[in-house]
Amino acid sequence: MKLYDGAWAPSPRRVRIYLAEKRIYVERVVIDLKQGEHLTPAFVGINPQRQLPALLLDDGTLLDDSLAICRYFEALQPDPPLFGTDPREIGLVEAWLRRIEHDCFQAVALAFRNRVPAFAGRALSGQWPRIEQIPDLVERGRSMWSAFIELFDAHLTRQSYVAGEAFTMADIAALVAIDFGIDTRLPDPRERHAALARWHAAVSSRPSAAA
Repeated sequence: MKLYDGAWAPSPRRVRIYLAEKRIYVERVVIDLKQGEHLTPAFVGINPQRQLPALLLDDGTLLDDSLAICRYFEALQPDPPLFGTDPREIGLVEAWLRRIEHDCFQAVALAFRNRVPAFAGRALSGQWPRIEQIPDLVERGRSMWSAFIELFDAHLTRQSYVAGEAFTMADIAALVAIDFGIDTRLPDPRERHAALARWHAAVSSRPSAAA
């Protein structure tokens, strides 16, 4: 199998951190997003969605979603468990993955893709007709970001990690989304949110975070 990866994008980073936590090695093919390699006919022939990461299995099956890729490897190698160990924790991890994707990562994407000139006509990632940027959505993304950060910080005053007292895929997703927000010039939440800053330092210190 081959994992089509991108050096700086957030979704591929989720998979790299997950695989590092699991100590799973997969052959990687790095696609240069800044040079638009994901938009070339060669890569579109592999993944028509023009997105990374993408895992091409030996039988030709393509998984082109970061969480789907991680769930595939979770089924292959359950230990250490990163999607929960009992029904309660599994439910909490799933609920937080959805909230992080919708409330945090979406906020960053709105603020980033509707502001940066390189995304003119490509305000949404994936296989779409031309979609123009909407400048007002930048402010919507910033508002969503602020609201999520307040909620997330309050949540982390009550527990060590996102879904409880164990590090899970929810922590990986949150770390990647928040780092991406900081990298794309949204307000750094660590400056005013002590619980979030404590959590961020803890998860960032794990060796997998450098993957």
